[in-house]
Amino acid sequence: MTVVGVDVATAGVRAFAVGDDGSVRATASAPLPAPVRDESGRSEQDARSWWPAVEAVLCRVTAEAGPVREVAVSATSGTIVAVDDRGEPLGPALMYDDRRGADDNAKAAAVGAQRWRELGMSVSPTAALGRINWLRRAFPGAAGVRHTPDLIGEKLLGRPVATDSSHALKSGYDPLREEWAAEVFDFGVDWLPEVVRPTTVLGELPRAVAGLPQGCLVVAGMTDGCAGQLATGAVTPGRFVGILGTTYVLKGVTEQLVRDPSGAMYSHRHPDGWWLPGGASNTGGEAVAGVPNLAQLDEAAARLGPARVVAYPLKRAGERFPFVTPDARGFVLGEPRDEVELHRARLEGVAFVERLALERLRELGVPVSGPLVAAGGGSRSPLWTRIRATVNGMDLRISPQAETGYGAAMLAAAAVLPGGLTEAAEMISGEETLIEPDPAERDALEENYERFKGELLSRGWI
Repeated sequence: MTVVGVDVATAGVRAFAVGDDGSVRATASAPLPAPVRDESGRSEQDARSWWPAVEAVLCRVTAEAGPVREVAVSATSGTIVAVDDRGEPLGPALMYDDRRGADDNAKAAAVGAQRWRELGMSVSPTAALGRINWLRRAFPGAAGVRHTPDLIGEKLLGRPVATDSSHALKSGYDPLREEWAAEVFDFGVDWLPEVVRPTTVLGELPRAVAGLPQGCLVVAGMTDGCAGQLATGAVTPGRFVGILGTTYVLKGVTEQLVRDPSGAMYSHRHPDGWWLPGGASNTGGEAVAGVPNLAQLDEAAARLGPARVVAYPLKRAGERFPFVTPDARGFVLGEPRDEVELHRARLEGVAFVERLALERLRELGVPVSGPLVAAGGGSRSPLWTRIRATVNGMDLRISPQAETGYGAAMLAAAAVLPGGLTEAAEMISGEETLIEPDPAERDALEENYERFKGELLSRGWI
């Protein structure tokens, strides 16, 4: 039997059909229209495009993989849309980075200050709860608001469905008390969907749809970041994964809620009642994005060894993890001798951010022991991964899986497995690679890290 996970990302939809042995039996993808963004802070997408794309990929993977037992959907965190009483969008979806609710979020931060402290999280200008207030005013006749998976679930089951606590987190849901933060909204919470934990069965298909058979279970998923973490196997307390994509993300599992007074790290609720602390930097693979001949540069940088200059390769304004500094800017200490040394310094700089993030976890009382799971496109670089292992002083285990759709499939499977998500993680297939620190580079990289950290201290950022 097969389970399917669907990832509704910003640029497109991707589905994974996964067998009981963890093997990927089929994948399919379909594009979505690019979000419309402008300098006013608007960021929106045609929500009517989601279901046709999901339907298309489901039809393709089911045709190839055969009967499907369960399906779950993951999507970007905080993307919402107002709907009518038929569940149809009344306007474009407001994306995760839309800033039209910034004023409402500032008010919500003050009104719910005690609640946010107890949760160890902050309310950012782009939090979805502010945009929900904005949508309520913009569409006073709307029947309610939906997150992306809610809209897809309603299309599958033919009726409104509950949202999961993961997608609802930035919309003002309190996973500790398991309730909406009613005090921060300008209206009654009856306009908001019911909330359930991920892996909850939302219903059985009353009819065949999009290649899925009648009786197929629709299961509550999690946000893309959480699903991607679970796909790596980091599902039990003490396991952490460093995801090096466009940005760097550190996520893991703890038995107790981790409260970070700085707001740099916040926690989703694990389906089994544990917690999923994590944070996302504004640095990461973007540091080398668009650089030509990366493979050749990596080879040359490997021959060069540790750089004599130190870089913090932040390409945009502001940092959010492992420290929160809105006016942070990237820097290079010293004059690189050539393009190769600058490239090497950038790779080291991202590794320094990862180490600083791990140190932040330990300061918060969270033990981190190796191996650290490594995922994301940047983890495919042997040089970069070795630098990270050496800087952190621990082995890195490169995960064979890190796709959001695969993680969503695991959540779907966990709904019916006696061991839940822990048992579902046992189905992960593929070969793992272990990368060990390089003793020959340890001292030089340690010196560079101390220079990096010293510069952050001198600028007052940490």
